[in-house]
Amino acid sequence: MRYVKWVLIALPVLIVLGFLHYTLPRHDVVRIVESEVRRIELGNNTLFWGSAEPSAANAGNRDVKFISGIKPNGRTIVYRNEDTGWGWPPYFKINSADVQARAADLTSTAAAPQWVIVKRYGWRNQFFSIYPNVLSLKATDSPDPRIIPWFNIALLTGLAVLVLWIWRMLARFKRNRVDPVVADVADAFDHAEDGVSEARVKARGRWQRMREWWVETFQ
Repeated sequence: MRYVKWVLIALPVLIVLGFLHYTLPRHDVVRIVESEVRRIELGNNTLFWGSAEPSAANAGNRDVKFISGIKPNGRTIVYRNEDTGWGWPPYFKINSADVQARAADLTSTAAAPQWVIVKRYGWRNQFFSIYPNVLSLKATDSPDPRIIPWFNIALLTGLAVLVLWIWRMLARFKRNRVDPVVADVADAFDHAEDGVSEARVKARGRWQRMREWWVETFQ
């Protein structure tokens, strides 16, 4: 039962952590090498693509903007560039065309690299064809700039405070409301057991007296 308890606790925690890891913005430093538009076929990974235009909502495929980059360590990374609009996650991005033009302007070569800070969310998974979505691009002179994720710090701090407040409220509710009821029920059971024990003793005493009377009378 202990393992079941820990599994039931760990499972929702892992789901929440995975959700936050996918949704919260992160930053990469890359050298942009290509920006293009490709027609992609929607499959089982539709959840990880942006909302389609009304004209392409039921087409099963659509054009998607992509931005390819090289990290300072030489590893490649491919991003999609889609609007989030009023959907989830709530970044209200509606300027994917401008971001694509900015990516084309920041394209550079290995001989004369132009490093770019890519703000994005999501995961890159080659097996499931999942791409992180670009939120913004910012040129930088260094391949290792100092980036402080103020938004993530503020949001996670707020969530931690909220969780702590809910935890304290539940603990207070348990102490003031649940524990007294449990104590009353336990006392009631104790009194009931005491009553049963007392009745058992009395019944045993009556039976003993009847037995003694029978022996004295008929023997």
